[in-house]
Amino acid sequence: METTTDFAKHLTRFFNEYLVGERGASPHTIRSYGNTFTLVLDYMDKVGGTAADRLTLDHFKRETVLGFLDWLQQKRMCANSTRNQRLAALHSFFAYMQYEDVKRLGQWQSILSIKVKKQERRSTVNYLTVDGIKLLLERIPANTGTGRRNLALLALLYDSGARVNELIELTLRPLT
Repeated sequence: METTTDFAKHLTRFFNEYLVGERGASPHTIRSYGNTFTLVLDYMDKVGGTAADRLTLDHFKRETVLGFLDWLQQKRMCANSTRNQRLAALHSFFAYMQYEDVKRLGQWQSILSIKVKKQERRSTVNYLTVDGIKLLLERIPANTGTGRRNLALLALLYDSGARVNELIELTLRPLT
């Protein structure tokens, strides 16, 4: 007979009900959080010696999460920014758990007290000058369909300040 652990039940609800239903998280956030928990399962199996189908909420203590974060940086060579991103996903789950399993509130708050690591600041932001933008746009051939499309896309990105993924997600609708 197959049994589902308390961790598996709560993690499933976290993704399917809380992130999607209550928080309205983007597909990118859900994918990123999923990647984090895939890594957690890998860590718990390889380092902790507990397979995914045996993991329970009792396995998750402050020391376990700190061990996972150290493993990310030492064994997987992740930068502070990646460590902090993984920690944000874990914080989100354990903040959720505060309301789902109040008997372990102290355990969850201990994990939530783990701080992010400082990241190195980039010294300067590189950008094109107005003349550089003009030169770039002048190089695009406007006498072809592809050229006009590329010119329109680059001009829209420049004028709006949108990111490429935001531009990709634009949908056209007729004005009513």
